[in-house]
Formats: sequence, C-alpha cells, structure tokens
Amino acid sequence: MQGQRIVLGVTGGIAVYKIATLASHLTQVGAEVDVVMTEAATHFVAPLTFQALTGRPVYTDLWQMPTAGLPTHISHVGLAHAATLLVIAPATANTLAKMANGLGDNLLSTLFLATRCPVLAVPAMDVGMWQNPATQANVERLRARGVHFAGPAWGRMASGLEGEGRMIEPDEIVGHVRKVMGASGRLASTHVVVTAGPTREAIDPVRFISNPSSGRQGFALAQAAIDQGARVTLVAGPTQLPTPVGAERVNVTTAQEMLDAVLAASRDADVLLMAAAVGDYQPASVAAQKIKKAGDLSLSLVRTPDVLSSVAARRRETNRPRLLVGFAAESENLVANAQAKLTAKQLDLIVANDVTASGSGFAVETNQVTLIDRRSGIETLPLLSKSAVADAIIERVIALLAADDLTG
Repeated sequence: MQGQRIVLGVTGGIAVYKIATLASHLTQVGAEVDVVMTEAATHFVAPLTFQALTGRPVYTDLWQMPTAGLPTHISHVGLAHAATLLVIAPATANTLAKMANGLGDNLLSTLFLATRCPVLAVPAMDVGMWQNPATQANVERLRARGVHFAGPAWGRMASGLEGEGRMIEPDEIVGHVRKVMGASGRLASTHVVVTAGPTREAIDPVRFISNPSSGRQGFALAQAAIDQGARVTLVAGPTQLPTPVGAERVNVTTAQEMLDAVLAASRDADVLLMAAAVGDYQPASVAAQKIKKAGDLSLSLVRTPDVLSSVAARRRETNRPRLLVGFAAESENLVANAQAKLTAKQLDLIVANDVTASGSGFAVETNQVTLIDRRSGIETLPLLSKSAVADAIIERVIALLAADDLTG
C-alpha cells in the first residue's frame, strides 16, 4: 500500500474508537490516509486523535477549505478525485441509507457521490438495525452499484445484545482493504496455489513426526499474491495463523493429504508456490493405541509422497500449473543443493534459504533467501521481513509469467 491515498470516512458509531487503530495500521504500511469525520463521529473520538495518528489534517465540515495537494479547492471533490480507495468505517445504518439513496447533506456523503475510486463499507450497528429490511435493501442496492462490504461480524454489541452487526476488527479491515486495492493488480485473473506450514505423520494417537515450520512465509506469499489481484488457494498444514482475507484455505495434516489437495487445487492453476515444509518420511505403520513408555523404541520409516515431482509429472501432460516454484531449506551447500532440486523437480524457480543462519528459516519473522530460476541465474536477497521476501518472490513470478519460455 506504499504511496496509496486512502480516504477514511468515519461515522458516528461506538466502534469509532477502533478506527483509530485502523488509521494507524494503514499509515504504518505506507498509505497516505485522509480522515473525513461526520459530526456524530467527533462526539466519540476527537479529530486531533486521527490527525496525530496520520500526520494529516482531518476533514469534518463541508465548508472546510482543503489543504494543498488536492486537485481542486473544493474539499469533497478534491478528496474524491485524489483517493485510490474510500473506506467508510464504521458504516452506520444512517450513512448506508444516505449512500443508497443519493443524499449529500454532509462532507462524507457528498464525497461518496463524487468519488470515482473503489468504495469499501464496514457496517457497524445493533443487530435489529442490521436485520431491518430497509437496511438490507440499502446494502443490496449498494452492492449492485459496486460497493464492497466487509462484515459485520457476530458478537456482543454496546447495547449488551449479541448478534450480527458488530464491526470486524481493524486487522481484518486491513485485509479487505488489501484485497479491494489489489483487484486490478498484475495477477488479476490468475489462479495462484500456495502451500504453507508443516506436515505431521502420526506415530500413535498422541505422537507425530513433524518440523518447526510456522507457515509464516507461505501465508505472506498468499497475501502478496492477493495484493496483486490473484485468486489464491492456500493449502495449509497445521498452523494457527489467520487466513489472509480473500484466500480459499484448505487444511491438511499429512504429506499424502498435502499431495491430494495440491493436485486438486492446481488442476487449473497458473502458479504453484510450494512453500510448505513437507516431511520426507513417515512411520511404516501407525500404532492404534498410545505406545507405553517401556525401554527403547525403534521406528521404521518410509518415504512420503513427493508432492513437487507428482505435480511436475502431471504438468508435462496438462501444462498446469504454468509456473512451478519450489523451496529448499538447506543447512549446507545452499546453491548447489538448490540448483540440483531445480533441475530434478523441473522447476521454473526455486527459493533457497539456509535454516541455520541467524534470523532466517523457521519460527522467525525474517528470512534471507536466494532466488534461482531457469532464466536469469542467481539473486541473493538481504535479510528481510517475510512479507518483503514474499513481495520479491511475487515480483519474480510476475516476470516469469510474462516470459515466453517458462518450461523451455
């Protein structure tokens, strides 16, 4: 969202206090945030709060003169034309009614009428107001006109009642913002399958063989693909990470389940990013009951299915996925081992990292990787956040998709 200009329309609901956190989050990820508050919103949170969090003036009055940098001296028109996205949060029943019926009696409602950019509404109201037929009719009218909606969620209201109408949390709103803004990205109409996390192979009902993969790099890749407009299927091993907004998640446990899910999901995929740490071995047999502690225990292990090789074999017949990306977690001979895997698995790109290096590999927020593809050789990235690594990988994917000889 670096450099994107988001107008945040804040209306008068109790959930306004959460929008301060949203404004802060959007600013931290690089967006320029202009806040427009209705008079009712200022009774819950002072405009100074948003000014301090965004570093920009807050607009509260239709007659307020705009600051420099807008394309016109008329506030609602200037803000509408400058914005790349209009987010209305919380979107009260009253504001939704104005939007649906073309009323322009304050700065925010006139700005909505003038806007040319995508609009995301985040409803927040008591359950009865949300369920009211008039509100539902307004929502359907706005959806038909192209307005995007995020929420509401089910939960406890300020009134003490429980039901649908609670505003979704700021982190989830950010996810919806990223999805809407990425809809016209360079991967629009592209199906990307991402695998993430570890696999587990049972020894008995309470023990298993696994690895310390957290899934963070794979989930970051899914988010980066969504940011570029891709339709994303996320095949995830056991992990507690939240699903990126816009991703279709398929949960698996074993290597065999991973293989089955990947083969099914990639049947029409353009890109497969195999970031999961799939176990190489599984017990030859699984004990039906918990193995009791009594002396030494020996396990006989057999190979698990090779997911990448299976996908590569099918690709030779179907040309799907168009682009096959593997990952190599190594502890020695990083480039040589990765190049050997690139060739053996018939990959278009491999992402290699030394899991013994400080700040890289499993269960950390950062990673240092080397990208090796079949076109432009080797590129070693510096130590970066896993989200930044994901962005760099997706950039390479976009470049490879644009090439003529992906599998040549």
